[in-house]
Amino acid sequence: MTGPSPGRLRRYAAKCFALESYLRSPGDGRRFPQIPAPTLLWSLLVSRLLRAPAYHAVEGLVRSPARRALEVERAFGDDAVAYFTERLDPGPTRRAHAAVLRRAKRNKAFDDTTWIVVVLDGTGGARCRAAPCPLCHPSYDSEGEVVSYFHRLSLLTIVAGDWVLPADGELYGPGDSEVTTSARLLQRAVGHLGRRFADCVVLDAEYAGAPFLHLVGELGLPVVARLKDNLPELSNAARARFEGQPPITTVVENGERIELWDADDFEPWGDLNWLSVRVLRYRQYHRNGKVTEAYWLTNLSPRRAGSRILFRLCKSRWCIENQGFNDAKNRYGLEHMAHHHPNSLLIDLLLLCLALTLERLYRLRYLRRGHHAPYTAVAFCRLLWISLGRSPVLFDTS
Repeated sequence: MTGPSPGRLRRYAAKCFALESYLRSPGDGRRFPQIPAPTLLWSLLVSRLLRAPAYHAVEGLVRSPARRALEVERAFGDDAVAYFTERLDPGPTRRAHAAVLRRAKRNKAFDDTTWIVVVLDGTGGARCRAAPCPLCHPSYDSEGEVVSYFHRLSLLTIVAGDWVLPADGELYGPGDSEVTTSARLLQRAVGHLGRRFADCVVLDAEYAGAPFLHLVGELGLPVVARLKDNLPELSNAARARFEGQPPITTVVENGERIELWDADDFEPWGDLNWLSVRVLRYRQYHRNGKVTEAYWLTNLSPRRAGSRILFRLCKSRWCIENQGFNDAKNRYGLEHMAHHHPNSLLIDLLLLCLALTLERLYRLRYLRRGHHAPYTAVAFCRLLWISLGRSPVLFDTS
């Protein structure tokens, strides 16, 4: 049999990214395990790739004749998966994921792009009406009554040209905000990946406060952040200057005209310790007639990143929305809460990020060899399902 299969993907992860030790020892915290941790871990990873994230779906897969093709040693129930994820240490998964990204860079996966960008953002999901866990946030109706609960999380994504790889995630704890959660996430990711792995950090306007910008600077990374009315002094100064000037340059990207304004001599506000602030304004004329305009601030010098490059860095902000949150929620089950337990929720998030990274590297790099077009994500998923029905199965007809 040729073509992608769960077994081939597992061997690819073990050989090309040295994940064999992690797959064998993922940080199992059970005191008296009856089912081996590698069996449960690989079942969870491959079920994400098959877009079947529910623990009942995992049980159905491993109890079906397709278990041999999944390369899962034995069957088990959904309660075993829940017990396993409640006690699995998230540290080894995070370190293994960072090792995959470092090895991908070392293996020249990102050589087609000049800039490797870290993008941070937050979202919500995994709604429920059951009794809340410590990570639940209440959702209110128009009368102020609690109608349900949901969970908030921050996601860190690596964007390198066409590569969009979710790298790490963090759930908001009690009293946390998006900024404080993302700060922990960024510090841990830089510690795992190294200060020289990425070239800059791209952020939404919510992060464009002096404390977070100082934190990014202490980590040795320049920053590109959206500029909105939450910084009124700088925002008003940029509008007053640029609205009375013609654009300094006009470029065409993907058949759309973009006008750019750029200046690097704005005064920093309040407690920001930068010497000066660079502001970029762009006006984009879309092919459907829509016009969008935005302001961004940065401490990147024009010599290092010209106006056109800075515009592309700003647009990489939307990769975390389109190929991060949208893919994870609509296709891979981020909205689904398989088990309402704080550690299980975190483990499910981390395994989803790892599964997406492995799937994209395997599909777009390993299977791309040759002159054929790369598989789409949905075609790859279908091929995995088809491979489950091709394995030889011995039926007992006695």
